[in-house]
Amino acid sequence: MASRDISFATFNLYNLQLPGQAIYRDTDGWDEPTYKKKINWSAASLLRLQADMIGFQELWARDALVEVLNEADLATSYTPLVPTNHNGKSIVCAGAVRTDMLVDEPVWIKDFPEEAVLQSTGEDPQTESISVTLRSFSRPVLHVKVRPDPRTPVIHVFVCHFKSRRPTQIWRERSWYEKEIHGPHVTALGYAISTIRRTAEAAALRVAITKITKGTNEPVVVLGDLNDGKSSNTLNVLTEQPSYLNPLSVGGGDNALYTAQTLQEYRSTRDVYYTHVFKKQRESLDHILFSEQFYDNSKDRLWAFDEMIVNNDHLNYEDHKESGTTDHGLVHVGFKWRPAPSAQE
Repeated sequence: MASRDISFATFNLYNLQLPGQAIYRDTDGWDEPTYKKKINWSAASLLRLQADMIGFQELWARDALVEVLNEADLATSYTPLVPTNHNGKSIVCAGAVRTDMLVDEPVWIKDFPEEAVLQSTGEDPQTESISVTLRSFSRPVLHVKVRPDPRTPVIHVFVCHFKSRRPTQIWRERSWYEKEIHGPHVTALGYAISTIRRTAEAAALRVAITKITKGTNEPVVVLGDLNDGKSSNTLNVLTEQPSYLNPLSVGGGDNALYTAQTLQEYRSTRDVYYTHVFKKQRESLDHILFSEQFYDNSKDRLWAFDEMIVNNDHLNYEDHKESGTTDHGLVHVGFKWRPAPSAQE
């Protein structure tokens, strides 16, 4: 009989595109030798991860992901999750899941839920009104359902990639940008715009998840490059900042998401978790979040947190194009089927 345990991983592919095909404004893209290195390294990384479900970011071409699975000899046991109309002209969130765990067809969420309204007239007379008109994700969010065993509930998995923290290039704006006026402030304004976009995306996904979890026992897992740290406002919006209880407590938030990073820290004497290096600063941008059904101290726990592993040695070298590596760490989290006594009543 199949195991009821399950594991997840998140993997930013660093612009996995077919050789010679455009990547943004780089019309030539990867050359053949570099592409082959990316395929080989990505395949080897999948074999090391050994995850039941992997969420990918920065995939341009379905055929490239299929080639990675073939190189890893996983094509017969895993199903690639890529939109059928994906033509290699844009980035998409994707996935790969053990075929026997896949439930229903995956969907990609482009538009924000209608409930995600970011508008206010202000909380007091001194606060000016605000309205954010953004209505869609910059990278459509993958929503897939998986089930490790017929005896377990179906798990909702979301794979996402939020707006980069890099400043938006407002100098490309023709309708309002004036170099003499806005030029000295391009960095500050650009960072602000990127932050607003990322925050809106976090709120929209939070709304979508709440519609599933509020007042239910539906398990949810989020895999993604969220482009922000564990204590950031982006994560606060998405997780709803649940309390982490001491070992003898029993609780769990009906609508909360918990971070693998925090639970791993409980098991470690040092926090050495990082998935990205920028200007020699090591930070955690890639996360695995999960509902109370995976939280150790929840009265509704079904799976217990086992361990988080971060593969990040390749971040010590800034040769990602030459070596075929990605510029993000790969995060793997495993869960053991271990329902709380109250969850079995």
